[in-house]
Amino acid sequence: MRGQTALVLAWLVALAASSGSLFLSEVLRYLPCELCWYQRICMFPLALLLGIAAFRKDAGIVVYALPLSLIGGGVALYHVILQKIPRKGGICAFGASCADDPLNAFGLVTIPMLSFVAFGLISALLFRAKASQALDKERHGW
Repeated sequence: MRGQTALVLAWLVALAASSGSLFLSEVLRYLPCELCWYQRICMFPLALLLGIAAFRKDAGIVVYALPLSLIGGGVALYHVILQKIPRKGGICAFGASCADDPLNAFGLVTIPMLSFVAFGLISALLFRAKASQALDKERHGW
């Protein structure tokens, strides 16, 4: 896969995740919990930044986008762990609770799990874009 293709795919994943998040909260009226907000803080800028980078064919965005993706993925993983190993007093200390996740399909497909998968895909695609850029520099000497 070429770096440009990886950037476009990463942008599409970020766009789908951001759109899905907004649909759940604004259309279906599901209130996001505090951890969901932190994940949104990382995902929403990715949809914008990766879209611009894909349009400009600029793999240099990886330096700025990868930290957002890794931090968001870390928060999502922590959120999944809290959902799977509930603690006394609930899993979400402030705001809405994710204990009754409306998308909980088969006990596996939850909103935090979807977020974790999206951040994982974006991170993998960004690593691929960066590797492709490095390979192009080596081949062409620029």
